[in-house]
Amino acid sequence: MPLDRKTKDDIIKKYKTHDSDTGSSEVQIAILSEEINELSEHLKTHKKDFSSRRGLLRKIGQRRRLLQFLQKESAERYEVLIKKLKLKR
Repeated sequence: MPLDRKTKDDIIKKYKTHDSDTGSSEVQIAILSEEINELSEHLKTHKKDFSSRRGLLRKIGQRRRLLQFLQKESAERYEVLIKKLKLKR
């Protein structure tokens, strides 16, 4: 279930690092986090939807890799993003 265009645009506006930014690590992580939240809600009502569960696990892995990359590149930006998204370390 991809995010609708308006939701994605709102996330990009909130987390972009410069005016024309649409693909920085921060933006990608924020979009993945929103998709993960939506899939988690979906799976609470549809417990046997294993293909969506697989997609969720894939998105979680991708977000984890992006977070590791961001932590290596800039620990300060990593800390700010973790606080904004209210993620565990």
